[in-house]
Amino acid sequence: MSEQFDPLQLKNQICFPLYACSKEVVRRYKPYLDELDLTYTQYIAMMVLWEHKEITVKEIGEYLYLDSGTLTPVLKTLEKKGLLTRKRSEEDERVLKVSITKKGMELKEEAKDIPLKLGACIRLTPEEARELYTLLYKVLGNF
Repeated sequence: MSEQFDPLQLKNQICFPLYACSKEVVRRYKPYLDELDLTYTQYIAMMVLWEHKEITVKEIGEYLYLDSGTLTPVLKTLEKKGLLTRKRSEEDERVLKVSITKKGMELKEEAKDIPLKLGACIRLTPEEARELYTLLYKVLGNF
């Protein structure tokens, strides 16, 4: 007698391994980010700023899949740390622009080895890592 598929069994959920992996990867980041006095969300916000230098809050949210209610306290904290500045656009004061500071750019040098350290923890071949990356972004593209 064959076992009937039960969609409510944890082992049959694609969302669970995604959730668990995400949680574990973020946990592995923590000791490295503690050295920089950053949370994971602050770190990914800084990654966007290291790349774009000046960008709107809305655009940061689009890159990070975060709403402004989640992003605003993160950016305020980073501003208090002197890593970025926030100011209203002169063309449209509803738009809030975020700019990286010199101190924020200097932090990039301190963070440069973190991706390699995490890569060593994950233990995927380069091909497997590329495939996982592709599949995850394919899933994100559905939302």
